[in-house]
Amino acid sequence: MTQITKAVFPVAGLGTRFLPFTKAIPKEMLPIVDKPLIQYAVEEALAAGVTELIFITGKNKRAIEDHFDKAFELEAELEARNKNDLLDAVRGILPAHASCVYIRQPETLGLGHAVLCARPAVGDNPFAVILPDDLMSAEPNVLKQMVDLYRQRPSSIVAVQTVAKKETGSYGIVEGEVAGERLYTLSGIVEKPKPNEAPSTLAVVGRYVFTPEIFSRLEKIRTGAGGEYQLTDGIADLMRDETVYAYEFIGQRHDCGGKLGYLQATVEYGLQHPELGSHFREFLKKLKV
Repeated sequence: MTQITKAVFPVAGLGTRFLPFTKAIPKEMLPIVDKPLIQYAVEEALAAGVTELIFITGKNKRAIEDHFDKAFELEAELEARNKNDLLDAVRGILPAHASCVYIRQPETLGLGHAVLCARPAVGDNPFAVILPDDLMSAEPNVLKQMVDLYRQRPSSIVAVQTVAKKETGSYGIVEGEVAGERLYTLSGIVEKPKPNEAPSTLAVVGRYVFTPEIFSRLEKIRTGAGGEYQLTDGIADLMRDETVYAYEFIGQRHDCGGKLGYLQATVEYGLQHPELGSHFREFLKKLKV
């Protein structure tokens, strides 16, 4: 069976919810304690068996490329000062067996268009898509859960999570039949429905596994919600000819695409940090909130 060794990271978005910070710095470089969001996403992919990282970038995203590139001057300086722990941290950002591909999305035309931009690098292979805004905490990690499921059922899979009825207008919402534990065969998917029109409260979140057939579907779709090419529309078309599963993952998700979710993630990961956690906890206890 074909293994999933390629992962696509759509990182061309403008990050307007974090302006003015994102005027010159990609939102994917927002730090959670001491690592940027994009590094957490890449680490998840690598731990799931991915070896080729495909970044769909845009204007002002050079910092992402620099982060995963070798920094000769910095490494030489750290080595000269015998700061070996920091040197190991810098050198360990990307293992030697992993490779990076950067593809420029000429316009931010939506997630569906961003995924389609990856076609030259993906080819006729199954692949994963990770949205770095969604910071996932799980063991095994969420993408690994989905890759393992793909080995059992080689079909496209979308990660889903139950949300409040009033929140359906912020997500792609699915409907389907139970196909196993935490697993559904999709019969419908709609982008950002009003609460009274939502077919369920199962919301699509930022992890996907696709067969390459998704590309031919994304080529045909028209602009949808927000005037963008929606990935959900491509998935809806794919469902007509292939089985597509929704997987209710095991783990915790932080929506770091918004300020509140980002702050919550920072606190939780700060409390778990091996060096700072205990001190941070004591600090929080002293706060009068």
